[in-house]
Amino acid sequence: MAILRSSTAGVTRAKVVLLGAPGVGKTSLVARYVHSIFSEHHKSTLGVKVDRRNVALDDRTVTMLIWDMHGETEGLDVPANYLSGASAAIVVLDSTRPDTAEVALELSRRFAESSPDALTIFVANKADLSFDPSALQERIGDISTHPTSAKTGDGVEELFVRIAESV
Repeated sequence: MAILRSSTAGVTRAKVVLLGAPGVGKTSLVARYVHSIFSEHHKSTLGVKVDRRNVALDDRTVTMLIWDMHGETEGLDVPANYLSGASAAIVVLDSTRPDTAEVALELSRRFAESSPDALTIFVANKADLSFDPSALQERIGDISTHPTSAKTGDGVEELFVRIAESV
């Protein structure tokens, strides 16, 4: 399936999917970016929730359709059709729980199969808490991660602008 990246009169549309284990902060990242809010109390996402935000760049505007997926656990897989046609994936790990890396790696592999030409960015969320990059690196190898904090907002805007610039 083709990557959703259409352009009309200086406006580019891009599908961006957030993937990761339950509780890594996918919904919090979207809430921080789209609505500039943070809440300690989120219910688990069931299925997918789609938000939209425009990013004004020098030469164009990128309309991001941000797909916040449910966290993948045993018996609750992210459907392949949710992944196809995306321009980018934000694969979220919890920086305080290195064990979330295994789910992230599996989801990134499946995403690459569904959208092989798309951008994949690994995010170490909750970097405001006890963030030990070496513990994550032990789990994910030489894959670089972008540290973010949905709570403080650190790194969130930069993450989405980076995606907008690359699509």
